[in-house]
Amino acid sequence: MLKLLMPTMMLIPMLLIIKPAFLFTSFITYTLIIASITSQYLNNPLNMKFHHMNALLGLDLISTPLLILSTWLLPLMAMASQYHLMNEPTTRKRSFLMAATLLQLALIMTFSTMNLMLFYIMFEATLIPTLILITRWGSQTERLNAGTYFMLYTLIGSLPLLIVLLTMYSKNYYMTTLMLPLVNLNLSLTWSNTMMWMACMLAFLVKMPLYGLHLWLPKAHVEAPIAGSMILAGVLLKLGGYGIIRLSPILTPMTKASALPFIILALWGMIMTSIICLRQTDLKSIIAYSSVSHMGLVTAATLIHTPWSILGAMIMMIAHGLTSSLLFCLANTNYERTHTRTLLITRGLQTMLPLMTTWWLLASLSNLALPPTINLFGELLIISALLNWSVFSLILTALTTLLTATYSLYIFVTTQRNKTSKQPMFQPSYTREHLLLTLHLIPLLLLILNPKMLFYT
Repeated sequence: MLKLLMPTMMLIPMLLIIKPAFLFTSFITYTLIIASITSQYLNNPLNMKFHHMNALLGLDLISTPLLILSTWLLPLMAMASQYHLMNEPTTRKRSFLMAATLLQLALIMTFSTMNLMLFYIMFEATLIPTLILITRWGSQTERLNAGTYFMLYTLIGSLPLLIVLLTMYSKNYYMTTLMLPLVNLNLSLTWSNTMMWMACMLAFLVKMPLYGLHLWLPKAHVEAPIAGSMILAGVLLKLGGYGIIRLSPILTPMTKASALPFIILALWGMIMTSIICLRQTDLKSIIAYSSVSHMGLVTAATLIHTPWSILGAMIMMIAHGLTSSLLFCLANTNYERTHTRTLLITRGLQTMLPLMTTWWLLASLSNLALPPTINLFGELLIISALLNWSVFSLILTALTTLLTATYSLYIFVTTQRNKTSKQPMFQPSYTREHLLLTLHLIPLLLLILNPKMLFYT
């Protein structure tokens, strides 16, 4: 793991001393090399055992794909933010890239740690760089309000988890993930144990986010810069699913007894947020609410906690991370030219940006889980697991699938195929933008060809 952590930490002195002319080029090249290093963790089919271990850190089947996704998105964040930072002073450019680097360091530690207390510390540490990105480089004055929502929801939701972890440590004197399956907490169905289970899950359900606890997400997405939206949708929402999967083995009796209302709320929230998407006028707001809808499916799958549902949740998290990041990048390319995100104004762009229409079509089809995309594979596994759990869940999931296809095509048709609004002619798309979108789609296409990289073996 030091082969990954040390190069990432050395990005910080590199950002301080490098010449401004080579700042973005060197940063993107360096981080792409780090991302390529992580691909060795997929060498040999993954199994259930930990690998690349030391005293505190280690990777397994659950953390490896999410770690690779985190490192892959950092160079793409820098690539997408070049236009946004073009007129900023060099000092602010360095501080922006430094905040993104610190966020990646926290994410690497979060996904690879085997100690639950360190996991909690790193889980909370991701809040600080993300908050800086939203409140400092957001585009409107509402960004401060969005940052407050983001901070308060995350902190209030995660404080009960800290109390539970300290209680567990006082009883067992160890917090290592390898030892946790051997812990016998004797969780009988009592009021205190139910409250302990809810305290453990609340931090992760807020992060997912569960419908009803999701109000911070659309605000944060709409006000965040493109890099903030990419890392929020791509990785930070997955911390919730990862945490539930990690803690569920020691909370299994209580999960089966207490998860029913949260699963129902997640499934109902999928329909509600999909309907909200059909009524939105802001492009980034639609993509943000679609993230809530997709992560509702992941929430239900992780709470059921069967082998098929966990596998489907993992595939869904990786596919959604790449697809939603791709959609935010496309929305940003429109915003950089039209300076608005209102759908009624940004329409008929096919005549002015014909190549971008192809990317919009591919992204929309991936978002609605068209065969043979990996999104469909994850959804089928989760829907099959939900059907085995309850036959009635098929009604909700089928309706959600229909609504997802509706608003995905609505986005595409509205932005690309309607009559052109009275917009002045603007610059054509850049090679940088096409490279950025290609680097999002390449992993999705490779996973279609070889999905067993995310399978249990």
